[in-house]
Amino acid sequence: MNTESEIKVFAGSTGKDFAEKICIYLKSQLGKSRVITFSEGNIYVKVEETVRDKDVYLVQSIGLRPNDEFTEILFWIDAFKRASANSVTVIMPYFSYAKGDKKDEPRVSIRGRVCTECIELAGADRVVTMDLHSPQIQGFFKKPVDHLFALPILCEYINSLKIDDLVVVSPDSGFAKEARKFARYLKLPVAIGDKEREGHDENAKIIEIVGNVKDKNALIVDDFSISGGTLIDLANELKKRGVNRIFACLSHVLLNKDGVTKLENSPIEKLISTDSVYNPYVMDSKKVKVISVAPLFAETISRIHKRESVSPLFNKVPKEVLQIEE
Repeated sequence: MNTESEIKVFAGSTGKDFAEKICIYLKSQLGKSRVITFSEGNIYVKVEETVRDKDVYLVQSIGLRPNDEFTEILFWIDAFKRASANSVTVIMPYFSYAKGDKKDEPRVSIRGRVCTECIELAGADRVVTMDLHSPQIQGFFKKPVDHLFALPILCEYINSLKIDDLVVVSPDSGFAKEARKFARYLKLPVAIGDKEREGHDENAKIIEIVGNVKDKNALIVDDFSISGGTLIDLANELKKRGVNRIFACLSHVLLNKDGVTKLENSPIEKLISTDSVYNPYVMDSKKVKVISVAPLFAETISRIHKRESVSPLFNKVPKEVLQIEE
């Protein structure tokens, strides 16, 4: 049987920091590899050590540069397979194209399905990801998918803040089911925002809030934010309705430079998220608290490698994984 010392973890161009944290947890060395992006945008990858008959774990999110990062993943899988790796597991903490999960109007692509099929055709044997925008995306894969959840780690950090009179707020009815999971874990009430989105842009208008929020503190929960528009609009509406302190909690933080600026000038006191996406824009923000989920993924890799069950990690994580301080 394989041992943890034989685990071969490699990183894509934007997955190195996350992969190094995984290796610290596993007490292993990061695999040697190289990525070159030529001036016209062409990507070149090379595995710089033998992987023959090894089980390889490639760490790369599809995040702020989704097209480049997705293409790079395909090239890495192909390189490992051509180097005779026994198996290739893609460790993809965030899958951006999971947002393209349906055909809700004529003549559009189901982008999530196209991407999953390409990953499998390139040769991936397994995928590990976290908090997909739509859980049914797992059904696009024919290969095994381990779908992890940031909720226990985020909630434990929130509990450590000891905020009184807190209510969990969902930005819309679509996320209400997930918001209730946060509320059950934290033993808190729920309020739900009602938002309206007219186009395919990143702007939505909050038109109502269902639930009692007056004179309470609010925790807005969502899976991700790019522009911060919905979070900040909801925070402003909560303030109008008598909320005292406002916090936000995201599984993935994709805020761009303008989004961080808006956050800094908003009523949101603290935005809590994970390091699932390499995002240099949030690193210097005093309002953003990033909690590492690398130990959660490292423990998952360890269990996969030892042929042990991963499902116990879905709802409750070991204490050693709850490393809420970076």
